[in-house]
Amino acid sequence: MNISLLQIASAFMVLFAIIDILGSIPIILGIKSKGESVSPAKTSLVAFVILVVFLFAGEWVLKLFHVDIESFAAAGSLIIFIFSLEMILDVEIFRNKGPEGVSSIVPIAFPLIAGPGSFTTLLSLRAEYEMINILIALTLNIIFVYFVLKSTDKVEKIIGKGGIYILRKFFGIILLAIAVRLFATNIKSLLAY
Repeated sequence: MNISLLQIASAFMVLFAIIDILGSIPIILGIKSKGESVSPAKTSLVAFVILVVFLFAGEWVLKLFHVDIESFAAAGSLIIFIFSLEMILDVEIFRNKGPEGVSSIVPIAFPLIAGPGSFTTLLSLRAEYEMINILIALTLNIIFVYFVLKSTDKVEKIIGKGGIYILRKFFGIILLAIAVRLFATNIKSLLAY
């Protein structure tokens, strides 16, 4: 186990961009405006458990289907690429619709926080970073998610809708660059076979 602040910071930024809890504030506020209650602790805990289970069991699932992590990471980089385009171009490609009445879990914990993008990102990160650094970065992100959920109204007032919009664009560009790097790194190892 080699704890690396650089890996933690890098993994944190990737997960922060893909989870995009600040960009999700308008969605969360919309759910609250419909009279649905959102429990920050329950939402954060459920999302964390889902993500950790996938982090450890995801590779086993891949082996079950005879897919190596480099192939999954290359494919995942394409999904991250599409997410970045959504953020930059203000288009919706992935639609997340869940049943009513369970807002803390569906759609906020899953699939808004723990969804296809974060699953793919976690397994893609495993191809480059040590597990302990990914776990620390994930934990820090979930702590941040908890505090944002706890104070969504205050965050919107402080950052403003314009600030949230700018953050979304900024992280979209970072995500685009990360997707290109992940694809290039993993496609090289696949072509070397």
